[in-house]
Amino acid sequence: MKRRQFISAAALSVTAMSSFGFIRFDGEKYVGDCATTSDILGPFYRPGSPVRSNLHIPGEKGEKVELSGKILHQDCTTPYKNAKVELWHCDAEEVYDNSSADFRYRGTVMTDNEGNYAFQTILPVPYDAGGGLIRPAHFHLMVTAEGYQSLVTQLYFKGDKQVATDPWAARSTDRVLEVKKLADGSNKVIYNVGMAATLAVESASLKKLVGEYQHEEDPERTIELFDYENDLWIKNEVFGNKFSYRGNNVFESPSSPEGLEVYMKFEITSSESIKFSIGREGNKQTTFIKKS
Repeated sequence: MKRRQFISAAALSVTAMSSFGFIRFDGEKYVGDCATTSDILGPFYRPGSPVRSNLHIPGEKGEKVELSGKILHQDCTTPYKNAKVELWHCDAEEVYDNSSADFRYRGTVMTDNEGNYAFQTILPVPYDAGGGLIRPAHFHLMVTAEGYQSLVTQLYFKGDKQVATDPWAARSTDRVLEVKKLADGSNKVIYNVGMAATLAVESASLKKLVGEYQHEEDPERTIELFDYENDLWIKNEVFGNKFSYRGNNVFESPSSPEGLEVYMKFEITSSESIKFSIGREGNKQTTFIKKS
């Protein structure tokens, strides 16, 4: 199934990623270490991909590439042993394997004693996401490590003309990676990850969520979300109620009493429609849909 054919029935989600580096712009380039941000990702994650590092498929088109790097603890120095790293991407024909038992171009590895991971695969290609949007080529990566929030991200490539016009990639300079050409004609991409217990939200992702929403069953009942100091707030008659990102599409009110925490969980559909459910865990949720 072509990605553009599938997306009309799929949902996008706000998920979390950690970039290796506390990123700031020094006037010429991004420098520093140990920042964590989030990303808005596509709907193609499948649990249970085979434990394998070689994703090559005999006879398939595509430029060979090795994606490798290190997974580090929150101190950005200590290697994380046995972190679970999952990779998935489309093939050279813009196709994601979303259902077959072969899990084409999907794989899982565990980091070694030095925190290293590596995959041998092909470079994905840009694809038509519908509505005139051509998404740049990208890898999807998920890292799971005990003691930290799971991290999910998209990795883009320098030289891809679609990056500048993509609503997510254009603001993700630290995740637009160099593709190094090797002597044997293959390619190499390096991406290092610093884990974190608490994730901040990338500005581009947060901006997608702010705005006016209406109740799913009562359109006259509205609510406004706004961004203040990189947290999401619900507007009230004084200023607002703060919600902080907790990963896995969820924001939590830090002012909630212990045991009575209030959560917001978001869903973004392929047509850019956004909705969230709010309430206490285990209780009935109230759903709001963003006004167009």
